[in-house]
Amino acid sequence: MEHFFNYIQSHALVISSAILIIAYIFIAWEKISKVTVAMLGAAITLVLGLLTQSKGHEAVIDPHYFINFVDFNVIFLLISMMIIVSIASKSGIFTWIANALLKKTKGHPTLILITLGIFTAVASAFLDNVTTVILVVPITFLAAKKLDINPIPFLITEILTSNIGGTATLIGDPPNIIIGSKAGFSFMTFLNELTGIVLIILAVTMSILWLCFRKDLVASKEKMEAVAELDNSQTITDKKLAIRSSIVLALVILGFVLHDIIHMESYVIALLGASFLMIFESPKRVLNGIEWNTIFFFIGLFIIIGGFEAAGGISVMAKWILNVTHGSESATAMLILWASGILSGIVDNIPYTATMAPMIYQIQLAQGVEYAHPLWWCLSLGACLGGNMTIIGAAANVIVSETAAAHGKPISFMKYLKYGILITFVSLLLSSGYIYFRFLIHAAS
Repeated sequence: MEHFFNYIQSHALVISSAILIIAYIFIAWEKISKVTVAMLGAAITLVLGLLTQSKGHEAVIDPHYFINFVDFNVIFLLISMMIIVSIASKSGIFTWIANALLKKTKGHPTLILITLGIFTAVASAFLDNVTTVILVVPITFLAAKKLDINPIPFLITEILTSNIGGTATLIGDPPNIIIGSKAGFSFMTFLNELTGIVLIILAVTMSILWLCFRKDLVASKEKMEAVAELDNSQTITDKKLAIRSSIVLALVILGFVLHDIIHMESYVIALLGASFLMIFESPKRVLNGIEWNTIFFFIGLFIIIGGFEAAGGISVMAKWILNVTHGSESATAMLILWASGILSGIVDNIPYTATMAPMIYQIQLAQGVEYAHPLWWCLSLGACLGGNMTIIGAAANVIVSETAAAHGKPISFMKYLKYGILITFVSLLLSSGYIYFRFLIHAAS
């Protein structure tokens, strides 16, 4: 048995690489639940001794202890925000806001497209993408039915804007949570660095989509009046809960904004808000609503990647990137941006980001913080915006697709692809210009 474990240790890099690659293949294949793949990969990593199962003696903590590689900042921030959004959603407050905006359009299809697109983007920046589309899709079908028009243009717009909006903030998309934790970026850092380019990408995207769908955005005056007269009076089912959860959500976001002043980590602020709301709820019911599949997927993934990192795989990747680009900051940035954008459209952007973030951290250790700073934003923009490329590129895409099919309005892979590729290409092109002129032009000169 000792000979076996010695063999494993001497070939740790090859074995950990194989586990990571096989896990990626099965996650992309989607025939087995991705949480099952992640947990099984984590178990194999631990059984083979690629990471240690105990933390060692009190005097000497084992650096390869598997818990060291599980990022609990990410885990607690995800769980806490899921609790807050889940509780707030029960009150009907988000649906009320969406309906109120819908009424303001007076039922004009073009204004509805723009309104739902912007609402989805803004909501996705502060809630998670999946929650946002779950809230907005039923409203979309209701409006389309009253207008007697095809809902597909609105649904495709919502998929694209949910991923664009989620790019803007620390909590908008899981890749950003991973990046923020690894790089030590605050909520305000994300807002300062990404909000401007995200707004430009959103404006350009909405213009392109209007040009693509304008012929479908036609409805009779009578149908438009039906939307303008939507009854929104019964949407909020629990006013006290709506007020309480809205105040807590606003205070949590304010806490994120004041991070540098109050010196409190984002996950602690979110945990405080979630814990307060739980006082008034049945814990069992609230916790049943948490997406535990996502949480355990993250935990399993961190352990698999931890085994690869402990074996030196992340360092090898970082050195390879620097060798390929000959150490050029601009070339490294563009490689990470475009590779992230393309690969995130094909594979899940969460495991991709979880693998790449430690690699950029290794580059940062080798080349310095200033050199690596734009690379983090390249990873964020690429991983989040790349999710728009295909109908399976992000969880929100899949949710909208499945809901549309259930309503008898399926969005085929190829139908979506022509819009997804166009918007992703334009988004990455705009991001490239932003990264170059914001961070790299001084280095180039």
